Amino acid sequence: MAWNFFRRAEGAVPEQKASATGRVVAWGSSGRVAWSPRDAVSLTKTGFSGNPVGFRAVKLIAEAAAALPLICQDGERRYDVHPVIELMRRPNPGQGRAELFEALYGQLLLSGNGYVEAVGGGLPTELHILRSDRMSLVPGADGWPVAYDYTVGGRKHRFDMTGPVDPVCHIKSFHPQDDHYGLSPMQAAAVAVDVHNSASSWSKALLDNAARPSGAIVYKGADGQAQLSGDQYDRLIHEMEMHHQGARNAGRPMLLEGGLDWKPMGFSPSDMEFQKTKEAAAREIAVAFGVPPMLLGIPGDATYANYQEANRAFYRLTILPLATRVTAAVSYWLSTHLGEHIELRPDLDQVPALAAERDQQWRRVGEAAFLTDAEKRSILGLPPLADEG
Repeated sequence: MAWNFFRRAEGAVPEQKASATGRVVAWGSSGRVAWSPRDAVSLTKTGFSGNPVGFRAVKLIAEAAAALPLICQDGERRYDVHPVIELMRRPNPGQGRAELFEALYGQLLLSGNGYVEAVGGGLPTELHILRSDRMSLVPGADGWPVAYDYTVGGRKHRFDMTGPVDPVCHIKSFHPQDDHYGLSPMQAAAVAVDVHNSASSWSKALLDNAARPSGAIVYKGADGQAQLSGDQYDRLIHEMEMHHQGARNAGRPMLLEGGLDWKPMGFSPSDMEFQKTKEAAAREIAVAFGVPPMLLGIPGDATYANYQEANRAFYRLTILPLATRVTAAVSYWLSTHLGEHIELRPDLDQVPALAAERDQQWRRVGEAAFLTDAEKRSILGLPPLADEG
C-alpha cells in the first residue's frame, strides 16, 4: 500500500510554518529579486573553460557522480520497475540519466546552485536542468522563495513556487554568508585559478620569445656616449618586431652594425621557482574541489600511497557525499509530485572503487550472530522483507 502522507486533504487549509528568523532575512527584500553576490559566468570562463585543472576536476567529479547506479525504494521494498525509474532512464528527449545528472553536478560545482525543472502534472513527464547563471530567486515575506525568474536576453519566465508542488527543485551548497544561494568550490579556488592562468600566460609568452628571457641591445658610439637618432631607433624597433620576435623567428641570427651589441639575460634563482608556484596553484584547485592531486596528474604529491587508495578516498570523501545529498533532494521533490514516498540513493555495492570496503562490511554484518536478519538488512540499507512486517 502506497504511503499518502504527501497528499493534501480536500478543503484542508495547509498549516503555516516558518522559521523565527524568516522575517528578519526577508526584511527590506520582500518581493524583489535576491541577486547572487558572485559572477558565475566569469568564474566558469576562467576556471572551467580556460583552466585545464579546473576543467578536469569538474568533469571528473560530475562524470563519476552521474555514473553511480541508483536504487529506487520506499519504506517497504526495493523496486526493479517503477515510474520514477522509467523517468530517470530518459528524463527528456535530449538527455539520459547520466547526462542529466552530469549537468546538475556541473552546475553545482561551478556556481554552488543546481536547478531541476519538472514538466507535466503529477509525476513529471520530463526533467530539465536550468542554467544557474540565468536563475534569480524572489524571496517572500517569510524568507522562503515564492518564485524563480529565468532570464534569457530580454525575456523572462517566472516559476511560481506558491502552488501545491514546486515546479523547480533548487539544490544549493552551504554558504555561510548567503541565505538564498550556495557557495561553489570554484569561488573558493578563484585565487588559485588566477595564479595558474597567469603562470600559463607567462609560459606562453616565454615560448613566443624563443623559450628564453629577453636580452638588451647596447649601443656604443665612436666615443661611447653617442645616442641613436630617431630614424635609427625606429628602424631598429621595426627590425626586431618583424624578424626577431615570435616562435617562428626562434634561433634566427641577428645582424648588428654601427656599434650595436647584444647582451643576453639568463634566469635568476627566483625565476626557476616559477614552475613550482604553478604546481602549488594546481594543487590548491584540486584541494578546493576535493580531488586528490594524484588523480589529476599533478606531480610532487605523495599524500596517498598509490592510485587505488587515492581513487577510494575520492569516492568516499567527495563523490558519495555529493551524490547522496543531490539524490535525496531530487527524490523528496519527486515524492511531492508523485504523492507517495520514494527514495533514490546510490547503490554502493556496484561501485568498483568501494568493492573491498563493501565486501568487508557484508562479511562483518553477516557474521554478527547477535543480530537478527531484519537488523542486518537495516544496517546494509535494505528494506525489510514482506513477512517481517
